[in-house]
Amino acid sequence: MTGTSANRTDPGGFRRRGVAGRAGAAFMLPERRCRLATGSDPLTTVPLPEPITRGLRRIGWLAGLPALALVWASASLYAAPQIAERLEAASAPVAAGTATATGEPWLRLEARGRDLAAAGEAPDAAARATILSRLAALDGPRRIVSGLGLVETAAPFQWAAIRLRPNRVALEGSRPAEIGRRALEARITEALGPGTSLDDTARAARGAPPDFPGAAAFLAARLSGLAAGGRAALSDTVLSLSGEALDVPAYEALRAALSDPPEGFSIGRIEILPPRVAQYRFAVEKTAHGIVLDGFVPSAADRAAAGRAAEEAAQEIAAGAPGGTVDDRLVTARGLDPAIDPRNLIAFAFRLAALIQTGRVAFADGAVSVSGDAIDGQAIPDAAALMRDARPAGVMAGPVSLMARPLSPYRVAIRRTPEAVTLTGHVPDAATRERVLDALRPRLFREPILDRTRLADGAPPDLGAALAAAAPLVASLAAGEVSVSDRTLRLTGESLYREAAARAPDRLAEALPPGWTGQAAVSARQPAERRDPATCRTEFATLVAGADLRFPVGSPVPAPSFYPTLDALAALAKACPALRIAVSGPADPAKPAPGAAAAPGAAEPTRIASAAKPEATAKPDPKPAPKPGAANAAKGPGNGSGKGSGTEAAKRNKPAPKKPAEAAEEPPQDLPRLRAQAVVEYLLQAGARPDQVGAGPDGPAGPVTLALLP
Repeated sequence: MTGTSANRTDPGGFRRRGVAGRAGAAFMLPERRCRLATGSDPLTTVPLPEPITRGLRRIGWLAGLPALALVWASASLYAAPQIAERLEAASAPVAAGTATATGEPWLRLEARGRDLAAAGEAPDAAARATILSRLAALDGPRRIVSGLGLVETAAPFQWAAIRLRPNRVALEGSRPAEIGRRALEARITEALGPGTSLDDTARAARGAPPDFPGAAAFLAARLSGLAAGGRAALSDTVLSLSGEALDVPAYEALRAALSDPPEGFSIGRIEILPPRVAQYRFAVEKTAHGIVLDGFVPSAADRAAAGRAAEEAAQEIAAGAPGGTVDDRLVTARGLDPAIDPRNLIAFAFRLAALIQTGRVAFADGAVSVSGDAIDGQAIPDAAALMRDARPAGVMAGPVSLMARPLSPYRVAIRRTPEAVTLTGHVPDAATRERVLDALRPRLFREPILDRTRLADGAPPDLGAALAAAAPLVASLAAGEVSVSDRTLRLTGESLYREAAARAPDRLAEALPPGWTGQAAVSARQPAERRDPATCRTEFATLVAGADLRFPVGSPVPAPSFYPTLDALAALAKACPALRIAVSGPADPAKPAPGAAAAPGAAEPTRIASAAKPEATAKPDPKPAPKPGAANAAKGPGNGSGKGSGTEAAKRNKPAPKKPAEAAEEPPQDLPRLRAQAVVEYLLQAGARPDQVGAGPDGPAGPVTLALLP
């Protein structure tokens, strides 16, 4: 059958329907054969494979769905943009009619298929209702999706920019209603850099701080240095920043920029994580001129701790020099093993650095190593012991490569602070160390002496003599230091008194051994003060009236109870240039005879010589062993010592004692004079001038006698 349709049954029992054309072939589905029209045989039946036939029967009509979906997608892609364009064109006049004084309309419209979405902040409720009515009257939108709000006052006024991806930033919060959205976005995009797109959901509001665009641009520029998730925010005039820095340069740039916020704004909460580095390292390098810090620290607080330790180490290096330097090359970064405490690591590195003259202490790959020139031979085993026993938890021991070389320069220092006096550096032997300590102890009554010196060869000649001579000078300072570098000695610090500071250079020049050079730079802490003579005498009398300055039996060293009174006297002498004070040292009480009563004057308080009768102290007795009652006998009546006048007169009329047995019972004859000289020296060191204070006649047993001269 050519060109006709036929129904027949094949040998397998299936019925099929075939259609033949004049010059083509058609597959007969779902039959297992197909007929092909050819020139000689117009109809030839070809069987289909069984699996294909079975699959086609199972799919059935679903086989046409892909073609249908393709037709639908093509129609949508072609028609939807045209629909959106028609909707936006029809609604554009409505949006243009909402233009404000900035030239930008407050209404924003977006076509979403056949829907029209409206966004923005209307100046009032009436304006919003009017716009919605006009949009509803348009021919074309299926529905109006309203997201319109009202311009309100934001308190506090908050705005934020969040980095979503490297090239995308979201804006949220409030923006000034008086500034156009596009104008503000242009300012922010310029600060972020080219290629950054914005998701701006900020709503117009009133109450923005002055120069909001400048502050927003400042924050946007800082956001460029943060990784995804970084946030820059403004709350009224307070700026905050959080996130993780992109890299080390970005972190350093952020720190520098945040130190200079826009005018009228302040920096609030800053939570910037340092960048993470793959190879964390830290190093302390010690040179002849100072300390070099290099590598990383986890935080700004750790960097400050390293800086303080470096300053202290640089001061030790600079003994005898104008001053050591600290070259801080540290940057803040993460990457240190969490098992390692960064503060402990820094402290351990500086403990090792204290054992080298020049060299390097380095932490890298989890291990600490030290190399360079040791400060002395003892430092090499000390460094090995530290590395073995004192390493922080989590730190491995690296190599110790130290060599002992002669010290050059040879350095030692005596530093005084309000808390203690500390000796550092090197001395040649224990005898030199004890000589220096012996020179300090009598002049330091309250402060402890901390000896941190080490023994090393190579000391300059007369080092012990130079340090012993300089010890009283540094002891007289409120705070300061005597430092030695080879044969150069330098005195620096601050004195409580102007006169003592002015005398420091001359005293240093007189004290140095031959061949030594000295420099003194001592400043005065207190300004000059002047009082009238009458006030000076009244304050002097008040000051010493209640004082009881008694030396320990047999000792020429002032007791600690002397200090407040003597310090106050020195301050008074500084304020009263015309004041003249004579100090009479007391003798020890004589041993009483069996059954004899104690001398009446033994328990008398500190005595003040009357200014009206200067003959009592105007001519000090030069004799080494004055009579015990000479001072009180000269005072006369009316001076507060009349109780013992009869006894004193009787003693004066008696001949000088000559019995050897009696003389053997008396204390050393020069003890009163030694005590007077100790008090005078204290007053001089405290700031009194040499012409204001001197030793008077020796006094009897009891307290020190302070006499005011005319």
